[in-house]
Amino acid sequence: MATNPTPTPTSTPTPTRASTSALSRRQCLLGSAGAAVLASAAPAAQAAKTKTQAHIVILGGGLGGIAVANRLHALLDGAKITLIDRKQEHHYQPGYTLVATGVWPVSKVLDRNADFHPPQLNWIKDMVSELDPASNTVVTSSGQRVQYDYLVVAMGTHQDWSLIEGMDVSAIGQKGLTSVYPSPEAAQATWASMDAFRLKGGNAVLTLPATPLKCAGAPLKMTFMLRDRLAQSGTLGQSKVTFYSALGNVFGVKVVNDNVLSRWKDLGIAVESTQKLQSIDIGAQRARFVSPEGASTEVSYDFIHVVPPMRAPDAVKNSDLAWKEGPFAAGGWLEVDPQTLQHRRYPNVFGVGDVNGTPRGKTAATVKKSAPIVAEHLVDVIAGRALGQKFDGYTSCPLIVKEGSAMLIEFDYQGRLTPSLPMIEPLQAGYFAWLMKIHLLKPAYMATLKGRV
Repeated sequence: MATNPTPTPTSTPTPTRASTSALSRRQCLLGSAGAAVLASAAPAAQAAKTKTQAHIVILGGGLGGIAVANRLHALLDGAKITLIDRKQEHHYQPGYTLVATGVWPVSKVLDRNADFHPPQLNWIKDMVSELDPASNTVVTSSGQRVQYDYLVVAMGTHQDWSLIEGMDVSAIGQKGLTSVYPSPEAAQATWASMDAFRLKGGNAVLTLPATPLKCAGAPLKMTFMLRDRLAQSGTLGQSKVTFYSALGNVFGVKVVNDNVLSRWKDLGIAVESTQKLQSIDIGAQRARFVSPEGASTEVSYDFIHVVPPMRAPDAVKNSDLAWKEGPFAAGGWLEVDPQTLQHRRYPNVFGVGDVNGTPRGKTAATVKKSAPIVAEHLVDVIAGRALGQKFDGYTSCPLIVKEGSAMLIEFDYQGRLTPSLPMIEPLQAGYFAWLMKIHLLKPAYMATLKGRV
């Protein structure tokens, strides 16, 4: 097991915490409407800095990695912060479903990572190939060995397309093949296919794998919006929409699952449970599903939305940082304490975002609440303090049910609904939740990215 690294703070002032506890979920969700509040809540404005010469390495340049980098820059004085990720384009992934359903242009989800980095960040434009926590070392794909005192893992998920025989990500947008998950370009190609399909209608198939996945609401949003686009185009009568789930449900929170299934029944959307997408013949437009008992069913389609099985990236999965037993071991997810997000065996390692092996929490909303906690806990470890605020697993899903209407679903690790806005009932669809999804949540995301939430 790793020991506490040697660098210690040269002074340890007691900080006035500028943590997420100072901001309610309501403030986080309101985004641009609470811009003044968000700006004033930045750690630099309210917290005394902890002095240290520690080297902190952050793996991953998405929302979680950059948000933690900005927080640490504001909380620490003298630390060296290194971020490892070769990606230079920043993608607002919560907007992919809006691009894929014709609500947004693709330009609205594209930014530059460099525009959000804190000053003096050491950016290594490479990818991680190996993790050796016993020696506090990261190895990049080019062979560079990077030593760290503290490590933050924010590497997201690996989309395991290889588990679907015949799948070709480069063919998305052709012959009815779609997926919102791989990239902004795939989302854009998905809308082109949906737009063409809705003009004539036909047989639509939408899928859900059995693994944990980022934004578990996205497959449901795509289903609702496809049905809505068919209705708008007058082709619903000559169409069939079927959702194939590899699980016994379509969403992990029972009350939400039951609500969605009730809505789909009223909308005429069929559901096939415990049917895993095994293979796809793109040219023939046929998909094969298998049951847990091994029974196989072939389905012809005119439109199909494919959601890949997901797991942790190889560098995490193949390292000693991954869970070795329990429900998260098969996916190689990062072994963290669900409340502190500190590694259970290596106390100088923390995880943020989709890579964590926790009961729930693979959404941007989870990062909004957990990234400040991770940064503060890391500072607590540097300063020799007990860890402070606990993370409750907060997740939110603005679940679009049709153009102009959405539900704002918020819940915790236990699957308990945790609504934060009094004007929104979580299981009732309405226009205000739609407006939040379209106009307010990206400003809140950007504030998180910059370390202000």
